Order: sequence, then structure tokens, then C-alpha cells
Amino acid sequence: MRTIRFLVRKEFLQIVRDRGTMAQLLFIPFVQLLVLSNAATFAIRDTRVAIVDQDRTPASAALRARLEGGRQFMVERVTSSVVSAERDLIQRRASMIVHIPPRFEEDLTRGSAAPVQVSVNAEEGAVAGLIAGYAQQIIADFASDRAAAFPLAVRMVGDDDAPVVMTATPNPARPGPLGVRFRTWFNATRNYKHYMVPAILVSLVTIIGTLVTAQNIARERELGTLEQLNVTPLRSIDFIAGKLIPAWITAMALFVIGLVAGWLLFGVPMRGPLWVVVLGAGVYLTVALGIGLFISAITHTQQQTMFVSFFLLMVYLLMSGMYTPIESMPSWAQWVSAGTPVRHFVTVMRTVLVRGGGIEATWREIAGLAVAGVAVLAISAGAYRKTTA
Repeated sequence: MRTIRFLVRKEFLQIVRDRGTMAQLLFIPFVQLLVLSNAATFAIRDTRVAIVDQDRTPASAALRARLEGGRQFMVERVTSSVVSAERDLIQRRASMIVHIPPRFEEDLTRGSAAPVQVSVNAEEGAVAGLIAGYAQQIIADFASDRAAAFPLAVRMVGDDDAPVVMTATPNPARPGPLGVRFRTWFNATRNYKHYMVPAILVSLVTIIGTLVTAQNIARERELGTLEQLNVTPLRSIDFIAGKLIPAWITAMALFVIGLVAGWLLFGVPMRGPLWVVVLGAGVYLTVALGIGLFISAITHTQQQTMFVSFFLLMVYLLMSGMYTPIESMPSWAQWVSAGTPVRHFVTVMRTVLVRGGGIEATWREIAGLAVAGVAVLAISAGAYRKTTA
């Protein structure tokens, strides 16, 4: 521990004395937070839907078929239990619930009100708006087709509390009105920043942490100071720990500052236990910084290090579900995405901060990151060789 303590002190002194590194640590994170949190686009496809069909009639079956007719929705399960469908929504097995109540077809035929409730996971604000829009259009088309078969005066009414309500002039011999009410979960105001700012924080610590650690060993090699360390009886694991700990502390400090800034500047909710977020961040940073040290150990110049780092960072950010829905990716890309640590920490951040989940909802991601962290540090220690060849 005495050896590691001296190495940690040396690393902190190098960081403080290097103005370029200090500017990188202090400037880039807040540019990301202020700029990137306002930019992204989404495309919705194959959104998983749980249908609560308590009517089980040809009319409810026709509505189900209409939802499955396009590429926007994929019916994950049809059930008669509202509790079961809501559990699917909470556990991310579905992003939308369509509740068809009892006597749905009878009410349509007799001209009574036939409400259909659509519950959307609004944790991802922009995505929820698109999902609601697609569902509204499909159900409106379904109502129009029935109105064509049984002429009715159908009109659309919408507001924030009930985005879609279709009403018609009652007629005992013709179908009645079809009412649809949307209920948004986790992000009722559909504030896009509540969804994106946690992801930007992940991007922040990933880019800064990976780049700083990836340049570390390569910079020492170019300066010639690495040779001085190689002639000492320093073990590889001590060397990696001495390089990791200062970067880990610095990245954790930046993460906490960014979390506070997100809360103060953008109103990001803090619904779940914050200790789970801090635990997840600590474990995740071990993985991200360990990967940076591995890159630095296998490259010889800072230029090589930058090329490899930017390649990995592009893969991380584009395939993590941070900016585009993972469901819209092809199958092979989803498999690659599952192997990126960024995706799992993004899930932890959004689950705790936006959904209010705790350790019971995130332990799989945190445990997976912990295993990956041990493996990455072991590989990094093995990749470091005390030679100049």
C-alpha cells in the first residue's frame, strides 16, 4: 500500500501540473452537459406492447390486429390482468399498455362510451411522445373504419390530461364513441432532459475517464519516465492500481458535480436511492478506466492511443441506447450493445433517477459491471510489461 500511495501522489501531481489535462477535465464535461443534452432524434419501431383484453370479442381482436399491422408496435403479451400488464411496464418487458375493458364491443354497438386506456412509459420523454402519436393515429384509423361501416359524426378532442378522445353522436343502431385516454408513467411531463441528462453524465465520465487513462502510460513512455519505473521492483498490479485510483477519484468527483448540475440546471428528478447511483458509478468507472489503461498498455504512442480510444468511444455511445432506441437496431447490433458497459450504466442511471427503482431493479447490471471490472483490471495488469521493446 505504501508503494501505491506514492504512485497515487505522483499521478495527482502530474494531473495538476498539466494544464492541458486540467482543461480537458474541467471544460469538456460541461460542454457535453449543456450542449449534448439538447440534441438527439428518435425513430420508433417494434415497440413492445402489453394488451389487457377483458372483452375477448371480434372488436377487441380487430383493434389488436390493427396495432400489430404496422412496424411500430409488437404485441408482447395479451392478458386479462391489469396488474400483470403493469408489472411488464415496470420491468421493461413492455413500453405501452392498451387496456380494452369488458363490454367493449357491446358498448360500441349500442352507442355507449367505449373507452380504451393507453398507458405509455414516459421515462423516455421524446420516445413516449412518438409512441403516443403512433398509437393515437392507429386507433383513430380504427375508429374511422368503424365509422365508415356505421356512419357516425366522429370528432377528435385532445388535451394534456387526455391526449386522445374520440366522440360520436350516439345512435342505438350504430357503434358508439371510442374514447382513448393516455396515461404517462415515470415522466408525466415528457421532459426530454429528464431522460437525456443522465445519459449525458454517463457519456461525460466515459469520455473523460477513458481518454485520460488511455493516454497515461503512453505519455510516460514517450517522456521516458516509464523506463525509470520499469527498473524498480514494482509489480504490475501495483502499477495499474497506482494509475487507476487517481483517475477514479477524479472521475467520481466530476460525476458528482455533473449530477448536482443536472439537478439544479435541468431539474433531473432524484426519485430513487442515490447510493445506488454512486455504487453503480464507482463500479462502472472501474470498467471504463480499466479499459483505458489496457489501451494505454498495448499502444506505444499517444496518437495510437487516441485512435483506438475514439473508435471504442464511438461504439460505446452509438450502441448504448443513449441517443437511439436499442429496439430499432438490427439483432446483431443489439447483441453488440449488450456487451458494452455504457448501456448497462445508462440503464442504472435512468432506472434510479427517473423511474425511482432501487438495488432490486439494478443489481444485475451492477453485478455484471463488477465482474467486467475485475476481468478488465486483470487483463490490463497482464498486458503491462516492464520492457521497452
